Amino acid sequence: MKNILILGAGLSSSSMIRYLLSLSEENNWHLKIVDQDIELVKRKINNHPNGEALSFNALDPHERRPAIGHSDLVISMLPARFHVEVAKDCIDLRVNLVTPSYISPEMRALDEEAKTAGIVIMNEIGVDPGIDHMSAMKIIHAIQNKGGELTSFKSFCGGLMAPESDNNPWHYKFTWNPRNVILAGQGGAACFIQNGEYKYIPYNRLFSRTERFKIGNYGEFDGYANRDSLSYRKTYGIENIPTIYRGTLRRPDYCQGWDVFIELGMTDDTYHMAHSEDLTPRTFLNAFLPYNRHLSVEDKLKLFLREDRAYLFPLFESIGIFEKDESFGFENASPAQLLEKLLVGKWKLEANDKDMLVMYHEFEYQLEGKEHKVVSSMINIGEDQTYTSMANTVGLPVAIAAKMILKGELLEKGVTLPIHAEIYEPILKELETYNICFEEHEIEL
Repeated sequence: MKNILILGAGLSSSSMIRYLLSLSEENNWHLKIVDQDIELVKRKINNHPNGEALSFNALDPHERRPAIGHSDLVISMLPARFHVEVAKDCIDLRVNLVTPSYISPEMRALDEEAKTAGIVIMNEIGVDPGIDHMSAMKIIHAIQNKGGELTSFKSFCGGLMAPESDNNPWHYKFTWNPRNVILAGQGGAACFIQNGEYKYIPYNRLFSRTERFKIGNYGEFDGYANRDSLSYRKTYGIENIPTIYRGTLRRPDYCQGWDVFIELGMTDDTYHMAHSEDLTPRTFLNAFLPYNRHLSVEDKLKLFLREDRAYLFPLFESIGIFEKDESFGFENASPAQLLEKLLVGKWKLEANDKDMLVMYHEFEYQLEGKEHKVVSSMINIGEDQTYTSMANTVGLPVAIAAKMILKGELLEKGVTLPIHAEIYEPILKELETYNICFEEHEIEL
């Protein structure tokens, strides 16, 4: 029997756990799943005989290492900052590791040690990063194999609500870590290259510099730039490409509304607000508006919005920002923490809600003196609150990669990601059976 150790059973783990359990009997696998909330693990195992719920501190090496040492494969669904320590244990104990997170410089530095240990540390195998890499490389390789020269690559991804569950003016609810949503775009300017010119968008302008796309029959979407597009030139082997731009998708009005939060200062996470526990949503907002004893908070916000953004006022009404009867009760909170607490209560999934994952690629290339464009898009609708589209698109690639490693079908060693055909082709093919598939069309420009 082969033992699989899964660290973390949160939102993105549900589909991965279901997939691996469904194959466990025929492959003689045993899953040990660790989370601080052991009842959550038990629900996801659902009495399956090959699943075992554990609760220990996965961040403590003294508790973590014995479990890794008795495993054939580790899947870390912990926050990304903890993957490196898990990886060091896996190298020391010669156990393969899979994570859906970006390869950090610290993780990349472990490449030679992992190769020496004879293990693979597969990263960036979720949706973004993950499916974006695989679907992009499939087309990039196809263009290169027929002699084309890639001149432009744009890629966008977003976790949103399915049309039938899209019932608030922001067109958004939380399907993954809310804190990451609140802090999105912070930590440095977004950088990309456009027609050979390097471009930078600072955080305070990020959500006001958007591109609009129409995707299939699902209407319009706005894309804002991700922090770093430039590093993908090397990742994808397209170092000399004149244009590369990666971004995040939201529905129209979301970015415009979020830009107001940024301008007000309500996404700041660098300081604590005085007496934050006593603040109500109304006094929280008022703390960022100019003092004027003759105007209500509503009128002060309308003045702040100006006439050109007056249409956004209903968005702020919808999140209860003017409520005054109940305080946050959150001591020593930053503005970002209070905003998160407010929005988590308003943007939670309802009983019958379904989410939607949208991915969109544009490629332009030259071949035999002619200009061509390829558009590739994927839209996937979630099943329910447990097996969301986010859980499916993050968890299934992780699970399929784990299966390939356990079956000896993935031979690469070291710190890697799924950009080679022998990895992405079988994964993309199997994902199609779960309705995670791309529509592609090509036009001559």
